[in-house]
Amino acid sequence: MGAVKTKRMPRAVREQQMLDAAVQIFGQRGYMAASMDDIAELAGVSKPLVYLYLNSKEDLFTACIRREAGALVAAVRSGIAPDLPADRQLWDGLLAFFTHTARHPDAWTVLHLQARTHGEPFAAEVSALRAEIVAFVTQLIVAAARDAHRDPDLPEREVAGLAEALVGAAESLAAWANSTPGVTARQTTATLMNFAWAGLGSLMEGRRWTPPPA
Repeated sequence: MGAVKTKRMPRAVREQQMLDAAVQIFGQRGYMAASMDDIAELAGVSKPLVYLYLNSKEDLFTACIRREAGALVAAVRSGIAPDLPADRQLWDGLLAFFTHTARHPDAWTVLHLQARTHGEPFAAEVSALRAEIVAFVTQLIVAAARDAHRDPDLPEREVAGLAEALVGAAESLAAWANSTPGVTARQTTATLMNFAWAGLGSLMEGRRWTPPPA
């Protein structure tokens, strides 16, 4: 096989082209099975050029994580109008989240699965993304408590736990929706809102579920 011939283009454009190819290969084959040869071929460049631009397979994978994490956060934030009620903000944020993960299933696989299972440097990148989303959801829950026109007496630890549970459910639902034909982002959002917000609404109004005696 002859060397790959490439057209001259700005480095930034070429690098994004490589990242596009890498996300597809990593997402579909997994980090360990992905090869720089396959990524270079899909990107339409030579393997030495991939190494020149992105140094190593590890650096390339990290660059993919950072780009896709940034794109996901940007999609969620751009989908929300901060002057709306908390439940509407959560709906819009979840809808933006599920829409983005459905449109970019390989990127979601890289973030949700691959990055978490291949070592601390990669997992740390995703943890930073998750922490930002959890912080955002925590703010929405606090805002919802304020909008309820009463003090629901939610301890800080409980609010943090609710936010973690909600984000964890969203992550699992996104993986499920991407592997289940015919499920739309809107349907997935409604499922999570019905599951989570109905319970949160009762909690804000002081109607708590009480565990049975030990």
